[in-house]
Amino acid sequence: MPQIFGDFIEPDDNLEFLIIRFSPYAVPGQSRWDNNSLSADFMADYWAPFFSEDMHALHNKQSEAQNIISYIANELIENGVKYGHEHTKQEIVISSYLSCNQVRFYLTNTIDQKTVLYFQREIKKLLTEDTVELQMRQIQKTGGRTSSGLGFLTMINHYQAQLAWKFETIQTKPEIIEVTTMVVVSM
Repeated sequence: MPQIFGDFIEPDDNLEFLIIRFSPYAVPGQSRWDNNSLSADFMADYWAPFFSEDMHALHNKQSEAQNIISYIANELIENGVKYGHEHTKQEIVISSYLSCNQVRFYLTNTIDQKTVLYFQREIKKLLTEDTVELQMRQIQKTGGRTSSGLGFLTMINHYQAQLAWKFETIQTKPEIIEVTTMVVVSM
């Protein structure tokens, strides 16, 4: 039985969608890290033409959409690679779906039990506490370091994104847990 945090919406293959699958552990660290941003930029470039209300506003709307999509996709991919359970050799899947003027992102990867417990504690904070205050505390705590824990908070506070998570045990011996992070953002 899956554990759900937040208002999780299952992917809908009746919508326009894009799916990228990759094996995150076949390529060494920095090379994979560089590919993360390439994948995010590809996703942003793919969706940009869908956001044009009229020809006059076309460039600004596409540019704004590209920036938002690239940021969210990159953060999700980086989290999937950084916190993924590398011993399972499971692929990481990022998908995005267009629904009216919303993009729904789904990042699916596997994590170990220790990471699950930590992650679920952090998720509960995101869902129950003031995210602006959480972001301010996190900025003070990390002093701007790259592993700052600000990605989800930035999505929520700067892009008014809605986040939800689904945890499922996909194997019991040894235990392998799959987590899907959903981010919904309006354009």
